[in-house]
Amino acid sequence: MSDVEEAITRVHHAEWARVVATLTRRFGDLDVAEEAAAEAFATAVERWPADGVPPNPGAWLTTTAQRKAIDRIRRENKRDDKHKEAQMVSDDAPPEPLGAIDDDRLRLIFTCCHPALAMETRMALTLRMVGGLTMPEIARAFLVAETTMGQRITRAKAKIKAARIPYRVPAAEDLPARVSGVLAVLFLIFNEGYLATGPDTDPVRHDLTAEAIRLARLIRALLPADGEVTGLLALMLLTEARRPARVSASGELVALAEQDRGAWDAVLIAEGHGLVRERLAAAAAGVAPGRYQILAAINAVHTSARDMRDTDWSQVLALYDRLVRLDPSPIVALNRAIAVAELDGPEVALAAVDRLADKLAGYHAYHVTRADLLRRLGRSGQARAAYDRAIELAGNTAETAYLTRRRDQLG
Repeated sequence: MSDVEEAITRVHHAEWARVVATLTRRFGDLDVAEEAAAEAFATAVERWPADGVPPNPGAWLTTTAQRKAIDRIRRENKRDDKHKEAQMVSDDAPPEPLGAIDDDRLRLIFTCCHPALAMETRMALTLRMVGGLTMPEIARAFLVAETTMGQRITRAKAKIKAARIPYRVPAAEDLPARVSGVLAVLFLIFNEGYLATGPDTDPVRHDLTAEAIRLARLIRALLPADGEVTGLLALMLLTEARRPARVSASGELVALAEQDRGAWDAVLIAEGHGLVRERLAAAAAGVAPGRYQILAAINAVHTSARDMRDTDWSQVLALYDRLVRLDPSPIVALNRAIAVAELDGPEVALAAVDRLADKLAGYHAYHVTRADLLRRLGRSGQARAAYDRAIELAGNTAETAYLTRRRDQLG
């Protein structure tokens, strides 16, 4: 990949959501915004190698995308009078009130996460429009076919347009009904940045994790008393703190047990621990913690240990037991089994993992966990087969390199 191609990729990661959000505010149409943004990036691929990367790539893309959008609207609305056309070109006033926080991407998230849409559809649409994730990346996040996901997103955009769903942060009384979907989307955006699923992108995408954290901070400013908002922000901070140690100089993923904990971001850890303590105080006062608060507490245990051997696995397992009662999903059960392996041994954990086979057969982390447990039990042949399946399913280049080394170490 040339330097210009790398620059375009970096700009795409950083600017996609901003360009789409800006165009959505101006034109009030998700299809127009997305297609114009895509055309602008395609134009950049054609022109930047010859002309060079402009001094302000984001402004260049936004201006180009706006022109593309105007051209499209002109073509599709030739029956409109000239006055309306002139107004479209010159009038930048937003069609709806901006809301409590003037942030285009936050408004776009709340637009995509409208209660009129099914929860999974809200999440998928927002990952596409705000996170800039590709259709294959989103499909992998939901463990469905790419065509299925594409149809869901197309239908969602059509419904937003037909129902005239406004582009704004909702009023205070409407926020609680909308925030659960928004948090779920931010968590998925963050996870895609933390461990990117595509083979043609950076293994860790700081642009996505940073944006998810920024938006979580804005939502906390809107809902400072919401425990799950605080919990999600804490979870993100404690996870992001480990980013400097997650990929080796050779481009290989570094497992938690092998990470240099001195490289972790102490400032982010301190902030995350402070938020967890805040929610623990609320729990002591009788406020039951939600899913994100429990996940944040689990990460607080991990980031409190100076060494993997110092981890309080009993506390981790107790927290997972609480989480399973709230979210009895197979992925939570899989993560719980990892803690079981540390307390009760790999054989007990493997039995729990194998019970998830019918639900997680297409999920690479299931095979990663099985491979590790089988390796610890000395069952090298089965471990190798599990590593092979995990490598086949994993899209992240750093994780693939790590898994390949672990498999080859089996001899």
